[in-house]
Amino acid sequence: MRDTSEHSVTPLYSQAIVQAAERLGLVLPAALLAELRPGQRVPLARQDALWEAFCAASDNPLAGLRLGLEMQIGHLDSAGMLLVTSDTLGEALEQLIEYAPVIGDGGEFSLRHSADQVFIDYQPDLTVRQAERVEAVFASQLNLTRWSTGGRFQPTGLWFTHTPLTQPEAYAQLIDCPLHFGAAHNSLGFSAEQLQLPLIQANGALREHLRQFADQTLAALGQHSLTAEVQRLVRQHPRWGKERMAAELDLSSRHLNRLLGEEGPSFKILRESVLQQMACRALRDDQRVARIAEDLGFSDEGAFVRAFRRWQGATPARYRDATDGSGAAS
Repeated sequence: MRDTSEHSVTPLYSQAIVQAAERLGLVLPAALLAELRPGQRVPLARQDALWEAFCAASDNPLAGLRLGLEMQIGHLDSAGMLLVTSDTLGEALEQLIEYAPVIGDGGEFSLRHSADQVFIDYQPDLTVRQAERVEAVFASQLNLTRWSTGGRFQPTGLWFTHTPLTQPEAYAQLIDCPLHFGAAHNSLGFSAEQLQLPLIQANGALREHLRQFADQTLAALGQHSLTAEVQRLVRQHPRWGKERMAAELDLSSRHLNRLLGEEGPSFKILRESVLQQMACRALRDDQRVARIAEDLGFSDEGAFVRAFRRWQGATPARYRDATDGSGAAS
C-alpha cells in the first residue's frame, strides 16, 4: 500500500466539483483552482481543500448530495465506463470494489449480504466534510445505478452513519429513497435478486479493453493488489488450481494463501467469485451447460450444476430461463 500522503483522486472527479460550482455561481479560491492541472491526478489533501471550499461557498447543507445526483459516468474515469459496460449489476459491483481506487482514494467499498438483502457498504477514510462526501458517493451511486439498469433498480433504502445535515423534508425533495441516519454502516440496500439486473450498456469487448486500462492505472498507482492479479489469472485460466496459480506468481501455495489472507478473501473464494461471473455470462450467451462445466474446470456437469445452485440459488437452466425473460440473453 502507498503512504497516505500519496493518495489521490482522478482529475475528472475534481472537475465535477468545479463545474458544479460554476453552474451555481460559487466562487472558489483562484489559487486552489490553479493547482488543478489538466490530466494530473489530484492529491487527496488538495481534494480535501476543494471540498471545503465548495461546501463553504454554498449556503446549501445538501451541497454534497446535489453534487452526487449530478455526477456523470465520465467523472468516474475509466472505472465508471468499466462498471456500466458490465453485463449485470452484480458484476458491476464486483468491479466497483476492485477498481474504486481508479476513481480515488479516501474510502473502501464492500458488499454485504443479509437474508435476501444486499448492501453496498462504504467505509470513508476522510477528515474533511466527510458527511457531505459520503452523501455525494451514495447519491451518485443510486442515480447512476438506476440509469445503467434502465430505471429498473429499486433500492430498499440508504443508511448513513452521520446525523441529518438539514431537515428530512429537504432530503425527500431531492431523493426518492427511504433514508436512515445514525446507522452502523454507510450503505445502499436492495433485494438480492436485483444483482441479476442486466445493464443497458453491456459491452463485453469494450469492457475487457477498459479492464486492461484500469489494471494499468491501478499498477501505476501502486494499488494493483495480489487479489486483482489472481482474479485476472482466473479469468484467463479458469481451470487452474491454487498450486498452478501460485507457481505462475512465483509463490508457494502457502505463501499465496498468507498474502491473500492479508488482503481479504481466500483463493477459493476469489476463484469461485470469478467462476460464478463467467458461468452466468456463458449461460446468458446460451452456451451448453456441459461445455461451461468443462471450460471452468469442473469434473463433470453435475458438479457444475451443484456449484451453480449454491452460488445463485437456482439451477443453470432456471437461471437461463430467467435471464432470457429479462432480455439479458439473446
